[in-house]
Amino acid sequence: MVEERNEVPHSDTVSSLNHLKSTTPKQPATMNVSASPFANKTIPLCYSINSPPFRYNPTITSAYFSSIFSALGLTSNLIAFVVLLKSFQQSHSRSRSSFLIFLCGLVVTDFMGLLVTGSIVVSFYVTKFNWRHLDPDCHFCNFMGMSMVFYGLSPLLLGAAMAVERFVGINRPFERSTNMRKSRAVSMVMMVWMIAGFMALLPLMGLGSYHMQMPGSWCFFNIGSGGSDLAFSLFFSLVGLTSIAVSFVLNTVSVVTLIKVCCGEDRTQRRRNYEVEMMVQLILIMVIASICWCPLLVSCLF
Repeated sequence: MVEERNEVPHSDTVSSLNHLKSTTPKQPATMNVSASPFANKTIPLCYSINSPPFRYNPTITSAYFSSIFSALGLTSNLIAFVVLLKSFQQSHSRSRSSFLIFLCGLVVTDFMGLLVTGSIVVSFYVTKFNWRHLDPDCHFCNFMGMSMVFYGLSPLLLGAAMAVERFVGINRPFERSTNMRKSRAVSMVMMVWMIAGFMALLPLMGLGSYHMQMPGSWCFFNIGSGGSDLAFSLFFSLVGLTSIAVSFVLNTVSVVTLIKVCCGEDRTQRRRNYEVEMMVQLILIMVIASICWCPLLVSCLF
């Protein structure tokens, strides 16, 4: 009798517990996630791939390196700009004046690019701000992404424009002397900036998108994904590689022409020293731009 009385309550207790377990509502699995301040909000597009804060903790060395690099770049561009202005005032050659205008445009572009992007990167390493708190709507991130595209493409396009100008000046000197004025050189620089600015605006128009990049100090368009991001990556890469290819081909032809002229019978009739100097500068610009941008441009294709 004792054993029967002990077994009955045990059976009833188990069935009761099973009934309670089946009828008790389950807690959602995302309860801990809702504790995050951004959990109940839609993640902005620029943070959809990499969302700060990151585990990366920038050191003081990163701030020093970025500050020194930006300061050296800005100082060297200021010195170059002053030297170019003095050379422009002393120049009496129309072809050299036009070339100096292109160089001034290149120096101004590089200076502003370092000033805009460098100040953002240095501020990040010094203050260690959180992009999600500072820029919840991605306006600041989009601005930096546009700056990276604009100041990245402008030197490549300017290099191609300078190669075209030198090609015409060396191979068609009489045609160039009648058509190429200083105002036209300024117009070409402005046109290059407009083309680069239009390309920088394309992600805001729906072709591609700007995203936060690791380690969280900068924004750029998304590389290697599908859809509109892939289309913009290919477009950006093709424009950059085409500019470098045009510069390489035209500069090569111009150098060959200069060698023939300097080594020909009329070498005493036409002074080409300043043209050789300009071609050396242009080749150096092309080589530096190719080394800096070709890895990224090629990676956008694959």
